[in-house]
Amino acid sequence: MRIAIYHNLPSGGGKRALYEMTRRLATRHSVDVYILSCAEHDFCNLRPHCRRHVVFPFHPLPLARSPFGRLNQGIRTLDLLRLRALQRQIAAQIDAAGYDVAFIHNCQFGQSPSLLTFLRTPSVYYCAEPPRLIYEPPVSRPYTTFTRGQRLGNLVDPLPHIYRRVLATLDRANVWAANLVLTNSAYSRESLYRAYGIFARVCYLGVDTGSFHPLALPKEDFVLSVGALNPRKGFDFLIYSLAVMESSERPRLVLASNHTEEREQQYLTQLARRLRVEVEFRSRVSDRQLLALYNQARATVYAPIMEPFGFVPIESMACGTLVVGVREGGVRETILHGVTGLLVERDPQAFATALSKVLADPVWANELGRNGIRHVQGAWTWEASLSQLEASLQVAANRNMAIGDLRHE
Repeated sequence: MRIAIYHNLPSGGGKRALYEMTRRLATRHSVDVYILSCAEHDFCNLRPHCRRHVVFPFHPLPLARSPFGRLNQGIRTLDLLRLRALQRQIAAQIDAAGYDVAFIHNCQFGQSPSLLTFLRTPSVYYCAEPPRLIYEPPVSRPYTTFTRGQRLGNLVDPLPHIYRRVLATLDRANVWAANLVLTNSAYSRESLYRAYGIFARVCYLGVDTGSFHPLALPKEDFVLSVGALNPRKGFDFLIYSLAVMESSERPRLVLASNHTEEREQQYLTQLARRLRVEVEFRSRVSDRQLLALYNQARATVYAPIMEPFGFVPIESMACGTLVVGVREGGVRETILHGVTGLLVERDPQAFATALSKVLADPVWANELGRNGIRHVQGAWTWEASLSQLEASLQVAANRNMAIGDLRHE
């Protein structure tokens, strides 16, 4: 097939997934990549794996500073409309090139790209999740607490409502315009149905066992958690959980992040100091460094809030390190409770008890780690994922199938 890929992704799990898909598709198909200048280029670089790499300039408007911060929602709304106009032009170029199918990924500003609305080329949209800003409550933090004057201003300020309405309207129209929607887990499939009333196909992701594998490294006295340093990753929950453990048994917590929100790091630092939990922050961690951390950790702890899928559990299991995770979201689909790790409710005492038990029994921990390696090799390979993806792209490329048949099969 001749495949056009579009994305506007930052660094993180979404870009890693796209990279793994692209480099494998490129060995069997002709792949061109269309991308915005503001997207992440160097992290999981796609350039070596595509025939053409077309970059369209787009620079978000600068946000206003205090005391004009209320204008920012209006500025973000203008960016959505500017993006829509640009993506109309990109869609025209893709259509003119005569591809068999367009494989579309998320936009860091508008979630689903408006490109989908304008494409005549059969389109497959890989949708990890609906926009959380619209469909989920915000995560409370001390640094986001509003004064009485700010709360009153929010009641009468029209710009946040306009921004949310524009974002929701564009997002829903874009998703409905796709010929076929893929997603990363059964949990995400249910989320997309509740948000859009569509039935997406689950196309599970995989792990590159060439990059994540066991090393002959001794275990050190720390537990590891991985993810962008923001409120939705649940790192504060992990600190609360570790604080419940006896101080003599409490391991150090290492947080490895590809992106850091400064206010969140300050909040976590103060929380850890108050609860006497030792936390080490690692930023911009390379794959080689992450591989070593997975292998050296006594366990990986994972507690993001309603994570749609999450690479962390399968990466850790591929390295032979057990995972203790919250029993919610897509995490329930990767960790086998009592076999490759433990699934626990979002309760600090329960999480601390589970972690204490597994850390106190190295023989059991090693057994769970060995099981994890076998589980990943049998169920979470990119080869299996690519087979599902290719079949879906081929179905969408078949113009004889009506759009509605794909969205509501």
